[in-house]
Amino acid sequence: MAPLGERQSQPRRGLQWRPDGAQRIERDTPTEAAIGLSFDGRPHTVLMATPADLADLAVGFTITEGVAAWSDIADLGIEATDQGHLVDIRLRPSARRRPARPRTLEGRSSCGLCGVQRLADTVRPLPKVSSAEVVTHEAVQRAVLALSDVQPLGRRTRATHAAAFAGRDGALRLAREDVGRHNALDKLAGALFREGLDPARGFVVVTSRCSFEMVEKTARIGCPMIVAVSAPTDLAIAKAEEAGVTLVALARADGHTVFSHTHRLIGQLQTA
Repeated sequence: MAPLGERQSQPRRGLQWRPDGAQRIERDTPTEAAIGLSFDGRPHTVLMATPADLADLAVGFTITEGVAAWSDIADLGIEATDQGHLVDIRLRPSARRRPARPRTLEGRSSCGLCGVQRLADTVRPLPKVSSAEVVTHEAVQRAVLALSDVQPLGRRTRATHAAAFAGRDGALRLAREDVGRHNALDKLAGALFREGLDPARGFVVVTSRCSFEMVEKTARIGCPMIVAVSAPTDLAIAKAEEAGVTLVALARADGHTVFSHTHRLIGQLQTA
């Protein structure tokens, strides 16, 4: 649900052109708003995101960016302004706040690392995911085929991404949507911790390509596998190998491709 009464989409009019003629149409477009994140009152970054599930977004960003652990978060404050929303993450006095990547400009909805100042802060060492969970290839397909059912905003606008969490059986337990693929995954991460679900007991499914920062976020929440509908980058595969994450991509109705740590997938598999 969108917080503070803000709509997740807005109807807009346009002129639709086709070779056989043109007509005026109206369609829903996703809302994209500025979301300012601060820690204990100190501004950290501004994200361009869909203004829904902001508590999940803030918690997920805190964890996947390595700022603090879930147990370090004491409370959240969300405030609507004329310019967007402000979310203040309040850490416990005993929290060991970790060095976060400093940012000098807003995080665009299409960018996971916008504003990072130093090359050394871009590709950081990742924690090793040691989960022994295994799933079947059929469970991966079940999760991929169910994705469309958990994207109401995506069905209305055709302009958003989704990230979902599936159990070992491939049934989707949680899903979040956003105009940005990184934001959708952060929202999912935050929702997992806030609802008490163990990320190690299933896998993440995303509607986007798999770049290395999507692997990074998956590893930082301790999830052993990410499944992407589109293709992976070379660096994403390398970081998945390093972090012990199983990377499955090009996941469509007719199958999928496993690029790292294939031992977590079992079931009917024939190789040429």
